[in-house]
Order: sequence, then structure tokens, then C-alpha cells
Amino acid sequence: MPPGTAPNRLVVALAYDGLCTFEFGITAEIFGLARPEMGADWYRFATCTERPGRLSTNAGLSVQVDTGLETLAAAGTIVIPGWRADGEAPSRDLLDTLIAAHRRGARLVSICSGAFLLAATGLLDGRRATTHWRYADRLQARHPAVLVDADTLYAGDDRVFTSAGSAAGIDLLLHLVRLDFGPDAANSVARRLVVASHRSGGQAQFIERPVLTSPNSPLQSLLDQLRRDPSRSWTIGQMARVAAMSERTLARRFQEEIGDSPMAWLIKQRIALARDLLETTSQPMERIAERTGLGTATNLRLHFTAQLGIPPNLYRKQFRRTDTVAAA
Repeated sequence: MPPGTAPNRLVVALAYDGLCTFEFGITAEIFGLARPEMGADWYRFATCTERPGRLSTNAGLSVQVDTGLETLAAAGTIVIPGWRADGEAPSRDLLDTLIAAHRRGARLVSICSGAFLLAATGLLDGRRATTHWRYADRLQARHPAVLVDADTLYAGDDRVFTSAGSAAGIDLLLHLVRLDFGPDAANSVARRLVVASHRSGGQAQFIERPVLTSPNSPLQSLLDQLRRDPSRSWTIGQMARVAAMSERTLARRFQEEIGDSPMAWLIKQRIALARDLLETTSQPMERIAERTGLGTATNLRLHFTAQLGIPPNLYRKQFRRTDTVAAA
């Protein structure tokens, strides 16, 4: 964006026959509601479709959309709230319109199966992208040039963003608010929605398995201890003793019940704690590394960047709350 140019706050949702009502609803909720507390620069919202008229939805309702694709020419952000994942090819006119919008500077955003339409434009080729875990293999097979990541909740760069299953769209849309207006605005919208401003972890925790398959799992005591004392220098042997099982059995039970290795799960908990400390305290990186069990600032940076794609110092700069205070 050239210096001095006002940001384009017009968000346009692309409707279609068979519209996913949840994905469209959260888009309208976040970008379409009047929020006078946010000031005059807040988003404007519109809806368009390729063929104006009455459209069906996946909820048995019909909606009337009277504006066509010409609306996308004015959009600063275009949201694709789901899409048909049945293999039907989108029209060349629709694809060319989306490509042209990106070329002129618009931000393209897909929720859940909307990644199929975004991938059909070619704009996801060579990029890391996500969709609902049930569709990930299908998306990869249909668009092999896309780097499909079935674990993450959302991904994006260079004005092209994708999100995982339906509720992950909320995570992505709040992320866009955070990018545009800062963490306080994102937190305010999240409070109105009664959701967390961001969630830790990825889709793996939701893939057809509960966190623990049995309420009486022998892992429960171990997980409780790991959460209470993440700074301890845990070894696999120590974990196995707490769980009263062999190291081999511990590894197998973790994969079966949690879908991760013991150490990988522990690192994710440590990173989640590091995120909270970065957002809510002014503690130096060395202290955060010590409190989270990651040891050194270098180790914190390596693990944090590997999991979140952003180093901890930049994460703090973007997401630190304005009421942050130095904590002991």
C-alpha cells in the first residue's frame, strides 16, 4: 500500500448456491455488525454472488443476493465462506475475477472448504494452506502444488489466507482483525463473540479422537503434573514412572489417546504458556524460557518459531496486551 493511502476496509463475502451458513454467519458477525466503539475506520461489509438471485444454503434456507461479482472490484478483503467440495469446477470468470482482485491488492480469505475455490485460482500453489482435516487429502490430491497442512488452524501470507474446519474460521477472522487494528480490537470482538481471542494448538487435537479416550486413563495424572510443572526437566523415563508404565507403553498410549508423542505434547504446552507470558507480562525471554521449561532464550525462539511461524519477540510486539505488567 503506498504511503498515506487509507486502508480499504470493505469486506465482501462471496455467496454461492449451497452456501455454508455457519461460515457465512461468522463472517457477517465479525465484519458486518456496527461497532461504534471501534471508530469510523471500522470495516464495511457486503455480499455478492456470481449469479445474483435466490441461492440455496446447506441449512435448508434460501437467501437473496442481488449484487454480482463486480462488487469484488472494490473489496479490500474477499472472504470465501466455504465452497462446494464435490469436485465441480468453478467458472473461469469467477477464477479470473479473484485473481484480478489479488493482483490489484485485495486480500483473499477462505474458510474450511473455501480452500478448494482458492486453490483453483492457482494462488495457493507453492504456499502452505489448510482446510478441514476431512478434506485435506482431497485438496492435496486435486491440487498437488499446494502445501497442505492438515494440522494448523489457519495459514497465510502475501494476502492469501486459509483456515481449517468451520470454527477455525473465527480464529482466522480474529487474526485479520488483529493484523488490521491490533490485539485490543481483536480481544474486544472476541469478548462480544464470547470466544478466546486465539486458541493454542492445531487440528490434530480434533481429528476423530478425544484428548483422552477414557476418563480413567492412566495418562490423566501425568498430564495434570506436566501442566502444573512444565518447567521441570522432564524425561521420558520420569513420565513413564509417573504414569506407572514402560516407556514403550507410554509412547503408544500417547499416540492412541492424544495423537502425539509425550515430548511433542509437552513442548506444545510450554509454547502455550510462553504465548500467555508474552502477551501478559514484560518478562525477558530468558525468564520466559526458564518458566516454561524451554531452558534458554535460543531454545524458546527455535521451538516457538517452528510451531507458530513467528519468533517470540515479534509475537509479543503484535499481541501484547496494553494492560501488560511486569510479573515476577
